[in-house]
Amino acid sequence: MKTAFSDVPPAQSASLEGVKVLDLSRILAGPWAGQLLGDLGADVIKVERPGAGDDTRSWGPPWLRDESGQPTEDAAYFFSANRNKRSLAIDISTAQGQSLIRALACKADVLLENFKVGGLKAYGLDAASLLRLNPQLIYASITGFGQTGPYAARAGYDFLIQGMGGLMSVTGRHDKEEGAGPQKVGVALTDIMTGLYTAVGVLAALADRTRTGKGQHIDVALLDVQVAALANQAVNYLIGGTVPERMGNAHPNIVPYQDFPTADGDMILAIGNDAQFARFCDVASHPEWAQDARFSTNRGRVENRAALLPLIRQATVFRTTQAWMEALERTGVPCGPINRIDQVFDDPQVQARQLQVTLSHPVAGTVPLVANPIRLSESPVQYRRAPPLLGQHTEEVLAEWLGLSEPDMQQLKDAAVIRSLIR
Repeated sequence: MKTAFSDVPPAQSASLEGVKVLDLSRILAGPWAGQLLGDLGADVIKVERPGAGDDTRSWGPPWLRDESGQPTEDAAYFFSANRNKRSLAIDISTAQGQSLIRALACKADVLLENFKVGGLKAYGLDAASLLRLNPQLIYASITGFGQTGPYAARAGYDFLIQGMGGLMSVTGRHDKEEGAGPQKVGVALTDIMTGLYTAVGVLAALADRTRTGKGQHIDVALLDVQVAALANQAVNYLIGGTVPERMGNAHPNIVPYQDFPTADGDMILAIGNDAQFARFCDVASHPEWAQDARFSTNRGRVENRAALLPLIRQATVFRTTQAWMEALERTGVPCGPINRIDQVFDDPQVQARQLQVTLSHPVAGTVPLVANPIRLSESPVQYRRAPPLLGQHTEEVLAEWLGLSEPDMQQLKDAAVIRSLIR
């Protein structure tokens, strides 16, 4: 049986130990940023709506199952982005709830939120209001379109932004192929990238605060992130003047760099330079390709891809994927299979890197999660807590952060301002 990480006391200090994060965000981008900060050692308090919680708790199936095998009320989706947090159930639509958030913000180093622009101002919980109360607070706002501009008031969702931000225009089969058309990425990649950019912004603001003693407001927009993440495709357009097109699995700047059929499926060739291409040609028993003026350089291969790719496909179908991998790996030519997700977690390299972790859970016993990929030699990532039950830590946090007594909390419960765990 695997050891549950949260059963093992941390042996080393974490990078963000002592940093307090108040996480008012929900769904994916904000929670992803909060989870990353929590993995790095911050004390992350997830503020949720009493009785409902984060929207993704209900985004199932699949559902987490308890130790008897019965489905719980929490969807697997929620578990992807809420590790290393404590859940605090507060109704922020009430005056007392808002007062609690203000008090917590005065104790916090960082606040994360992804309400619509102006959505928290009516509660007195906007950046300007809370920075007046706590000038050292780092207040990070995540929205679809940012705090300014003609679209600022619009709601933004990952799928929408993948389309508006250009990603779908370069994802999917070429327009000349059967089944062509814009295609979204198979995970909410814009949300994930936004969470990562937000966490980077928070770390930068924490570093700046050590010099200035001042907090600040961080404005991160999904659309901004998606445009920034167009990377070479955006700069290809800005410099080259040609609008990039969908190319399926092909690469606009490198050839061959895509999938090819094999005797028992498909494989990926990711050839990044001319020397690798020459070695591939030798393994494929076609050394003449590397001597052909059309194909000897990457520039030539890009210009003559229509002539080269059919030749490669005719050669790759005569060996299995495994046979190609073994032969090409021996010569240092990047290649690999196209794995299903179950095959990913069975891969020996994934297992050697311990990319699946198991944490203790009060209802399920243990829960499997995906590891954080950051490897720090001196202050490693810590897996302290499984994603929390709704309201699991309400009283614990209010006593610890604000010093509230049991009678204080009972009054808040009676007024339906807070809710403790009910199971």
